[in-house]
Amino acid sequence: MSITTDILRSRATGSVWLGLAVIALPLLLIAPALWNGYPLLQWDTGGYLARWYEGYLVPSRSTVFGLYLHMGESFGFWINLAIQSLATLWLLQLTLRVLGLMQTSRFVAISLVLTISTALPWLASMLLTDIFAGLSVLALFLLVVGGKRISTTEKFSLFAFTAFAAATHSATLGVLLGLCAVGWMTWPLLRRRVPIAGLVQGSLTIMAGGLMLLATNHALSGNWAWTPGGYGVAFGRMMQDGIVARFLSDHCPREKFKLCPYRNELPATADEFLWGNSMFNTLGRFEGMNEEMSYIVVHSLADYPAWQAQAALTAVGQQLLHAATGEGTNGWIPHTYGIIERYIPAQVAPMRAARQQHWGVDFAYVNWLHVPVALASMLALVALLGHAASRRRLDDLTLLASTVALALLGNAFICGVISGPHDRYGARMAWLATFVVLMALARFIGGDDGADEPSSQA
Repeated sequence: MSITTDILRSRATGSVWLGLAVIALPLLLIAPALWNGYPLLQWDTGGYLARWYEGYLVPSRSTVFGLYLHMGESFGFWINLAIQSLATLWLLQLTLRVLGLMQTSRFVAISLVLTISTALPWLASMLLTDIFAGLSVLALFLLVVGGKRISTTEKFSLFAFTAFAAATHSATLGVLLGLCAVGWMTWPLLRRRVPIAGLVQGSLTIMAGGLMLLATNHALSGNWAWTPGGYGVAFGRMMQDGIVARFLSDHCPREKFKLCPYRNELPATADEFLWGNSMFNTLGRFEGMNEEMSYIVVHSLADYPAWQAQAALTAVGQQLLHAATGEGTNGWIPHTYGIIERYIPAQVAPMRAARQQHWGVDFAYVNWLHVPVALASMLALVALLGHAASRRRLDDLTLLASTVALALLGNAFICGVISGPHDRYGARMAWLATFVVLMALARFIGGDDGADEPSSQA
């Protein structure tokens, strides 16, 4: 009787946790948007929304993500947030299951900690590509190493999700491409842990994402072209580092650049130059300056290689330290407001009623917790990898930790070197480190130290 009672109590407790997971967690992950009264917006949101209506390509604004947002307009974009929330929970539980750590209570506990202590719910509550940057790393990892532990349906779902995520932002695609490249380079050493079929599937998702973007660009603009803007963004970062001013000073006496008359008046930051009221507007913005900016970027790399290398290393280091939640999500986003007013007038009233549009969203208190957790998690991730190396162990959790560490470095390199360090770029990836550390703690508390996993020497 006692045993039967214990079993019933255990099942009842499990049912409570399961109910909490099914009902509460999806809502908690979009709690910031529910509190705001409307999905959170960012300066870039308007550029994505406009792609369906304007029918031409603009720098750094994926038509694939623009189409994704357009599909949710009739639902006030809440359907987009529902997709983002459910996709997040699906990938969290699938990761736990593949690594042999899935228990309902553990899944709920880890999800709650991530919701409270990281940027994850803010990313899921926002109409921006950033939520897919971190989730795509998990999806790619699961697709590559999952093997027989995931079903055929799950493989197709992971493939489609990763390809879509890669198409939403060039930086995300770059990080995924880098992870696949490292996978292929290390495969001779890791063939027992990384199946070649998984690497092939993962690599094909990158190709599928690129083709998806090209096809959508053609469908909306009539051009078979990649999303523009790479050289312009890199130019802004080089200008911020002082490299452009030096290049113009060295070359303007004998070469005629549009920027020569302004070489002593360049703004202090890339954001001021590209998005503020600068001479960039006077000279025709990207359309009028693309050729000149690309020329200066390429030739300054050859002229000042040591300076460029030092600036790149500095940018990567700074980017790793920039992980505050909420950059660019405030009340002053006139471009996004204008796009919604022009093309989606039915959304103007609820948008204007939201707390964000009344400057009611303040991330200062949030970041008292989020920033220390992000930085501590990245340090703990390094410690976790160091501990595994000292024990010469390469289990699946260590492999995931290595993948996340590489993703963080790749993201810092791509975003820091090309765009310049921004908190937004760090926050969208830092929660992955927290997730891995929480899984390691759960395994330690549960008494499973991974000894049953084959080592790299097996």
